[in-house]
Amino acid sequence: MRFLLLSTAAAAALMSHASLAQDAATVPTPTPTPTLAGQSADQPPAAPAPDNTPQGSAIVVTGTRVRRDDILGNVNTLGGDTLVRDVRPTIGETLATQPGVSTSGSGPNVSRPVLRGLSGERLLILTDGIGSLDVSASSSDHAVAIDPLTAQSIDVLHGPAALLYGSSAIGGVVNVIDSRIPRKEPGGPVSLQALAGYATAANEVLANSGVDVPLGGHFVAHADASYTHNDDLRTGGYILSQPLREEAAASLDPAIRALADLKGDLPNSDGQTFEAAGALAWIDGDSNVGFSVSRHRALYGVPIRYSLDPAIEAEQTHIHVMQTRYDGRAEIGLGGLFSQLKLRGAYSDYHHDELGADGSIGSSVFSKGGEVRADLVQADRGGWGGQSGVQYLDVHQHIAGDEQYLPPTVNKTLGLFSVQHWHAGPFRLEAGGRFEQADLTANASPVVGNPELQRSFSTFSGSVGGTYEFAPGWRAGLSLARSARAPSADELFADGPHGGNASFELGDPRLTTEKSVGFEAMASHAGQGFNLTATAYGSHFSNFIYQTPTGEVRDNLPVYAFREGPANYTGFEVEADAALGKAAGLTWGVEGQADATRVRIRNFGPAPLIPPLRLRGAVSATRGAVAGRLEVEHDFTHTSTAPNELPTAGFTLVNASLDWHPFADRPDLTLSLAGDNLFDVEARRSTSLLKDYAPLAGRDVRLTLNLRV
Repeated sequence: MRFLLLSTAAAAALMSHASLAQDAATVPTPTPTPTLAGQSADQPPAAPAPDNTPQGSAIVVTGTRVRRDDILGNVNTLGGDTLVRDVRPTIGETLATQPGVSTSGSGPNVSRPVLRGLSGERLLILTDGIGSLDVSASSSDHAVAIDPLTAQSIDVLHGPAALLYGSSAIGGVVNVIDSRIPRKEPGGPVSLQALAGYATAANEVLANSGVDVPLGGHFVAHADASYTHNDDLRTGGYILSQPLREEAAASLDPAIRALADLKGDLPNSDGQTFEAAGALAWIDGDSNVGFSVSRHRALYGVPIRYSLDPAIEAEQTHIHVMQTRYDGRAEIGLGGLFSQLKLRGAYSDYHHDELGADGSIGSSVFSKGGEVRADLVQADRGGWGGQSGVQYLDVHQHIAGDEQYLPPTVNKTLGLFSVQHWHAGPFRLEAGGRFEQADLTANASPVVGNPELQRSFSTFSGSVGGTYEFAPGWRAGLSLARSARAPSADELFADGPHGGNASFELGDPRLTTEKSVGFEAMASHAGQGFNLTATAYGSHFSNFIYQTPTGEVRDNLPVYAFREGPANYTGFEVEADAALGKAAGLTWGVEGQADATRVRIRNFGPAPLIPPLRLRGAVSATRGAVAGRLEVEHDFTHTSTAPNELPTAGFTLVNASLDWHPFADRPDLTLSLAGDNLFDVEARRSTSLLKDYAPLAGRDVRLTLNLRV
């Protein structure tokens, strides 16, 4: 892989650690934008839009190409210069500025997205339509084994189309689009991409590089590698939240009183990752077949959940992750009623060790298994089209060591799905359905006195809705959905100490299928100079599954138990942008967004770890090859908290960025300079389990170079 890293001076400086790459499927936009390293210059063209497509509507790729205006529910795509500017080592922080997206952040190396207040098993994180096949959904200290540096674009998807991927996607789907397995032959003898960056808040360095080489006979070889490294994160204030500082200051123990003054660097938040992959594909017209092998390694610290009880020692954990993954894909062009058959599969051998402060292994988590799917895409005929298929997941997981919070488990899930659409003139209707059979087994190799537990769930989820273009460029829509999700193995069978999460976790094997009935209403405008999307949503859960602290302590750890109860779930998102024209030699624009979520559980109160009302506004200016942006985000104080959950103080972040394309004959060379949290404020996400112990980064200046040859 060393020849990849020599492609740029920045990557070469990191030669001893390696670098990453990516290539990707395409997310076409009305105006082509420079791409993130890894985007292939030879990507498949977008399907032609029907005549009733509003001019300027965006295209989104979610396993099948559909127009953004034709997807019921809210869809956001992060790509081009915006992705270059926003890319971070974690998926959560990369998407944190998108409408309705918060993070479950446990430091700079562990940040999973929270979509509309829902996280864990209620959202799916995919790479090119297949799950990450890690254990990130089970715990907030487990990192997602997908490197955002490999992304060309990232889709955040809600609505009926989410049923293509799983009935558990009540919160939504995050699909990282890449083309690690090439879909088209390069136009020249080689296609090379590279990205390098540095950020000050954690002394973070990152680099990736990738290459596609045509071999003749319609074969294309691909290779990529990436590397990231960071020291402890410098924060904008105190490490402990104000309520905990007050409690620490009142302690009679000098060591605990000292915690009240702890500020600056976030202890135990350092980390590094390395990923490398190789792929081979055969490409002929609209058909292609290929496979890839990748190796992902990471070592990162989990911020310390400090104990304010002198009798309880705080856990200091590092997690060492290793994953070998095998991916395959075949896309076969058809004729007649069906336009394409898609076959996609992956197998993963995942393992991570949770290390104590002395380097000893407290527990090791092993997960082996795979996922396969087959999709049959219909050709659009008379305004009618769709996609149907079958999907199967088989994953075996077990934990070794002293902290076996989960017994050995097996998850086998079979899904059958179909999403259909019909459009005529200003009308569009869409309906989707998904049946799943989930079989979960605990203690597949039972020990004496610990019998095997088995639970089986048959679920059906469905959605139907429509949109109507009531004026040129203006569209309104409504969709209704019935969702059903089988509980996860952790929710059912957890029973033990989890040092990395600093908690004692308790599942409930009596949990039933989580069911909800809900709606999503939207209004949008897409046109020259002004775009608007407004969405309101709500659901009633007959039995919402949630995790909450009980106030008990076991094995010197606070107990967090899974429970269920009826719940009401509501929220909204508004996003708009407008072109202001030219002044002082600059072309000006403004953007704004707002989002909020509310979840209340009967006989309990507000659900834990829900985001508050958030407002964001930005002013942008461009002149030639230079684009600047000034952004302000305000998160309101979060006081609608669950029992035993502390409130989260509000905060305001001011961010600025500058993007430059220095060479007119090479528009795919981008330099991006960004400054986040310019006023160095103390900020905490209410969606983080460690919010009272791990604030966000303080002032952070980030320089990124993106190049494609």
